[in-house]
Amino acid sequence: MKLEQVFDSRNNCLNALRLALAAEVILFHSFPVTGRMPPAATLQLLFAVGVDGFFAISGFLIARSWLANPRLGEYLAARALRILPGFYVCLTVTAFVIAPISVTIQGGSAADLLMSTSPIEYVLKNSAVAHLQFDVGGTPLGVPIAADWNASLWSLIWELLCYLAVAILGLVGLATRRWTSPVILVLAAVGAFLLPPLTFPGIWTVPQLLARCAMMFAAGAVMYQWRDVIPARWSLVAISVVIVVLACVFLPDYRVVGALPLAYAVVVSGALIKNKRLTLRTDLSYGLYIYAFPVQQLLVISGLAFLNPVVFFLVATVATLPLAALSWFLVEKRALSLKSRLKRRSIASAQRSQPEIPRDLEGPS
Repeated sequence: MKLEQVFDSRNNCLNALRLALAAEVILFHSFPVTGRMPPAATLQLLFAVGVDGFFAISGFLIARSWLANPRLGEYLAARALRILPGFYVCLTVTAFVIAPISVTIQGGSAADLLMSTSPIEYVLKNSAVAHLQFDVGGTPLGVPIAADWNASLWSLIWELLCYLAVAILGLVGLATRRWTSPVILVLAAVGAFLLPPLTFPGIWTVPQLLARCAMMFAAGAVMYQWRDVIPARWSLVAISVVIVVLACVFLPDYRVVGALPLAYAVVVSGALIKNKRLTLRTDLSYGLYIYAFPVQQLLVISGLAFLNPVVFFLVATVATLPLAALSWFLVEKRALSLKSRLKRRSIASAQRSQPEIPRDLEGPS
């Protein structure tokens, strides 16, 4: 069967997979935040899969969103309401709650931090989504990754830029052309091949990040635009996973050959699994992703860096899930309800703007 035949927008496990990918990012961060590093091949795999899988699923779903409803205003409003409210609340909680708690744990004065301009600066300087301000008044202190409260936020600006790229391609008439996403994927892969590979730790340049994010997002878009010819089989999912693992082991940048296999593995497995328990209506993945790193830093400050990284990962995930749930139910879900209202209002407005057809021209009823 083809991907188009097995993918059901109401019965898939993509939300569950995004939750698993967010947890994978926590697992990866559990090594450097506790001052440890896994073996090189394991590091490459952990460094790659979580965020890249997110971008692949986003490419698939955002391509679907635009092609199903290519109205610029509704599209931009939907994307902003999904990302920004939760992001701004996370910035505020980090600056005014988590950072002061860390100061208190380390014997400092939380009041002094709160009375300074540092928390406000952290929120304002990061308000454009680009991650420009890492610390809050020099905190966190005394940790392996010092003066950085949320290393996960780097990806959000690139996610938004991918959304804008889809809108621009749509406005110029290229989003509907099936060759657009494969061409972008190939160009990004060539760019990644010619550039120094992304490494951790390392200094990441804008061209490197552009190539990485464009590759993975375009790979997801390919999966959607070619869904009528792409076969959906578990055997191909297994082969794709093997390709990704081998590419991580033997190549400086696995994405050059592994971007499309990873996109195939996550999207097709998400479409093939029809288990009702994994068809999640509650999407905690975004909250888990944006709150995990501050929680991990706070756990290290609390003296848990001695834990094995895998145990630390489990503790951090359990500690972050309540914040992710609060983010979903109190912020993200309510913001998404505004998206539904805007869509209904737009439909009603379009219907009112249509000229009324005289009864004698309507034809037989």
